[in-house]
Amino acid sequence: MEANQAEMRIYFMGIGGTAMGHAALLARAAGHEVLGADAGVYPPMSTVLAEAGITLHEGYDAARLERLAPDLVVIGNAMSRGHPEVEWLLESRTLAFTSLPALLHDFVLKRRRNLVIAGTHGKTTTTALAAFLLRENGGDPGFLIGGVPQDPPVGAHLGAERDPFVIEGDEYDSAFFDKRSKFIHYAPHVVVLNNLEFDHADIFRDLVDVQRTFTHLTRIVPRNGFIVINGDDDNLRALGPMPWTQVVRVGTGETNDVRIVDFAESAEGAEFRLLWRGELWTHVKWAQPGLFNARNAAVAATAAGLSREARNPSLLRLEALARFRGVKRRQEVLLATPRLTVIEDFGHHPTALAETLRSFRARFPRALLTAVFELRSNTSSRRTMQAAFMRALAQADEVYIGAMNRPERLRAEERLDPEAVVQHLESQGVEAHFAVTNAALLKKLLESEGNAPAGRSRLVVFFTNGSFDGIIGEFVAAAKPPVG
Repeated sequence: MEANQAEMRIYFMGIGGTAMGHAALLARAAGHEVLGADAGVYPPMSTVLAEAGITLHEGYDAARLERLAPDLVVIGNAMSRGHPEVEWLLESRTLAFTSLPALLHDFVLKRRRNLVIAGTHGKTTTTALAAFLLRENGGDPGFLIGGVPQDPPVGAHLGAERDPFVIEGDEYDSAFFDKRSKFIHYAPHVVVLNNLEFDHADIFRDLVDVQRTFTHLTRIVPRNGFIVINGDDDNLRALGPMPWTQVVRVGTGETNDVRIVDFAESAEGAEFRLLWRGELWTHVKWAQPGLFNARNAAVAATAAGLSREARNPSLLRLEALARFRGVKRRQEVLLATPRLTVIEDFGHHPTALAETLRSFRARFPRALLTAVFELRSNTSSRRTMQAAFMRALAQADEVYIGAMNRPERLRAEERLDPEAVVQHLESQGVEAHFAVTNAALLKKLLESEGNAPAGRSRLVVFFTNGSFDGIIGEFVAAAKPPVG
């Protein structure tokens, strides 16, 4: 946040969320007094916030907010009408309030050279990659990552004003009072459009509606800026030409400016070559799984290179990719023994599940592949995605589907039917199970633990964008071999 901004007392409503918490850390680093509240603030975020000198309040209380009298209230997009503090703010009109994206624009982004990472999938990993590569090439970029990265070692950093600011550009709405996509606030100089599919069914009507908001984002890229686009994605190509700025295309196809060639994956890892306009840029060998992560690396490297003064991506050194450890909850290995591997993935869209399972087939060619899926997000809970989830999950040997989170959100005819998914998978030769509670699902999993055929190990992958009611940690604890 701007060094010359007068010190303020800023209150974050919903501070426990990753994006809100990281923004609060940026505000504190800029010298503002920061406090906030949430229904529950847990480690590691609670620890990081407290160590930064941020005061945390449990639960929401309008009378307490009135006593605290902050200069500005930042309202998270999980808050809506009926919330006690929201209603008091609207009735009293005594305190200024804003959305998180608007705060970031006004306090951080409006004078920076911003690199905005957008796309249906891979935003968090790609944001972390771009920030990591800029740092490894001697820069001090600012960044805000919507997850918990291992590289760079923190999720938010102001950086030097002369260097780019890298930010995850979410297409979800900004606040209950601002239904524009968050990324519209982010004053992009370089935009990454990594992929585009129908998602967030609670916000967007259809694919065309999603494409419309992405088009709005491209329209605010200046003529001396860049759009780095996945040139292999049909839904992005449908956005049409963008003659008002410079476009750089990345992908596997021959018409792309940056090409991913000779991709291969095995139990030892993945490797590929990057070409910049026909000339070899680099040869990458790294631990991150899948062609989707190779594409994340390619667009991150291209955008990072274009955001620097030289504006030549091939001048960016990429040796550090071999050391990149990724982001927590993105294909994160929780347990690895000769008999059993357990991985957690922040997966809740059928394309993401399909690409991850395809990658794990290459990584663990002899393992019994078990997919455990929580119906949690607004997209994964809807019947519109049912056929796509059937196709994605059919790549596993076993499938366990957990309870739907808050099914009352949707009418019965709108909800995905997990029993129909199970029936279809079984007709395809996949052993499939559904449990009405996640506790019952854990019981089924533990009963089946160790049922891999002789000579085969078992790989269990948990897909969720939430907590899965804690059953992932319980499964890992129960499956760990005894000490000694």
